[in-house]
Amino acid sequence: MMFMSLHIVVAAVVMAHILLRPHRQPESRAAWLVLVLTLPYAGALAYLFLGQTNVGRRRVERLKAAFHTLPPPSQAPGWPGAPQAPNRHEALFAVGRSISGYTPVGGNTARLMEDSNAAIDAMIADIDAATDHVHLLFYIWLADRNGTKMAEAVQRAARRGVACRILVDDLGSRDLVRGPLWRDMAAAGVEARRALVIGNPLKRALTGRIDLRNHRKIAVIDNRITYCGSQNCADPDFLPKAKFAPWVDVLLRFEGPVVRQNQHLFASDWMGNGGSDLASLLRRPLEHFPEECETRQNEEIDGNSLAASAPGFTAQVVATGPTFRNSAMPEMFETLIYAAKRSLFVTTPYYVPDAAMQAALCACANRGVDTTIVFPARNDDFAVAAASRSYYADLLDAGVRIFEYEAGLLHAKTLTVDGEIALIGSANMDRRSFDLNYENNILVEDAGLTATLRARQETYLAQSRQILSEEVASWTIWRRLWNNTLAIVGPVL
Repeated sequence: MMFMSLHIVVAAVVMAHILLRPHRQPESRAAWLVLVLTLPYAGALAYLFLGQTNVGRRRVERLKAAFHTLPPPSQAPGWPGAPQAPNRHEALFAVGRSISGYTPVGGNTARLMEDSNAAIDAMIADIDAATDHVHLLFYIWLADRNGTKMAEAVQRAARRGVACRILVDDLGSRDLVRGPLWRDMAAAGVEARRALVIGNPLKRALTGRIDLRNHRKIAVIDNRITYCGSQNCADPDFLPKAKFAPWVDVLLRFEGPVVRQNQHLFASDWMGNGGSDLASLLRRPLEHFPEECETRQNEEIDGNSLAASAPGFTAQVVATGPTFRNSAMPEMFETLIYAAKRSLFVTTPYYVPDAAMQAALCACANRGVDTTIVFPARNDDFAVAAASRSYYADLLDAGVRIFEYEAGLLHAKTLTVDGEIALIGSANMDRRSFDLNYENNILVEDAGLTATLRARQETYLAQSRQILSEEVASWTIWRRLWNNTLAIVGPVL
C-alpha cells in the first residue's frame, strides 16, 4: 500500500510540474507525460536530468546581467546608426532585434572561406597580425593539427603583449581543457575559461540541466574582424568521429560595425562565465568605418567573389539561448522561410523540427517557392538521422527537393532566400538549437554575398544524391517504425 501511495505521489508531482512548466510545446508535454506514466521512477529521474532548460539560478543571473549591463554596440563613438533596410526585409531584421537587441547595421564586408583548413589559416593570420586583443569562443576545440596551430598562434600573440581571451564549452572541449595545450596557453599569458562548467554531474543536476551547452563559434580580433559560421577549432578529419569525415563547414570573415555586435556577445559570455569586465572595450571608438568599406563590385579575393554596395551591406547578429526569449531560433528560421517568394535553399546537419517549422517548409514549397534542403547522408548521430528521415515524406509531398550529401558530414548551417538574404552561424534546425544551446548567427541583406553563399550551396548538390518520393515509399515497415519511433523522442530531449 505504501509503495502504491509513493508511486502515485511521485507520478502526480512530476506530472504537475510538466503541465505547469512554462514555454513547453504541447507535444513535449505529452511525450514526458507518457514517459512518466509508463515508467514513473525512471521517468521522474530522466525529467530531473533532462526535462528542464534551466542552467541554474546563479548562472542565469550572471549571464543576463552581463548581456544587459554591458554598453550596447550602438553606444560606441562613431557608431554609424541603423541603415534603412529595404521595406520588404525590414520585418526580418525586426525579428532579429526582438530576440537579442542588436540593430541591423550597414557598412559591412565579408569573405567566404574556401574550406575548413583555409578558415583556420585565415584566423591564424589575423591573430598573428593582432595588436590589441584576440577573443575566441568555440564549442569544440581539439588538440589536433588545426587546434594546435591555433593554440600556438594565440600563445605567440600573448607573448608579444596582445590580450588573449579564450572561452570554450566545458563539455565540447573537455579533452582540450584537461590536456597540455590548455596549460601551455595559460603559461603564455592567455586568459582561458570554460563555459557552463559541469563539475560534479549529480550535484549539477540539482541546480540545472547538465547538457545545456554553449554551441557558439566566435572570433573577434582587434575590434575590427570577426568570424561567424559552423567551424569549430578542429581538423576537418575530426578524429573523435573520423568515420564520418571530412566535416564540411562554412565560415565568413566580416569587417565593419557587425564586428562590435559579436564583440558584445563574446563579452557577455566571457563575463557571464566569470571572466573579467570588458565594458571599457565596448566603449572604444568605432574604427575602420566607413573608409575601409568602399564599394567593391564582384571583386575576386582569394578566389572568392565579394560583392557589396557602398558603403557595405546590412548585417545583424542574432544570438539565442536558454536565457534569451523562448523559441527564438525557430521563430527566426520560420520568419525567413515564410519570407521566401522565389527560392529557399537550406543546409543543416541536424533536422529535428517542431511542428511549426515543418509546416513552414511544406508551405514554402506548396506556394511555389523553389525549396531545397541538403542533409548529410551519414550522420554522426544515428537518432537524429532517423528522426530527420521521418519528416521526408511530408516534405517531398509538398514539393521540397531533398538531397543527401555523400562526400563527408555536411556540417554547414546556411540559409539563403531569394538571392538577397542569407543566414549563417552555429544554429541547427533541431530542438537542441531551439531550446538548449547558446547559438550565434549573422543575418545578411546583400545580393552579392548571398550569391556567393548560394554558389557554395550549389557545389554541395554535385556531391549529393537526390531523395525521391518513390525511394521513401519503398522503405521497409521496420525502417519507418524505427524513424518514427526516434522522432517521438525529439520532444522529450
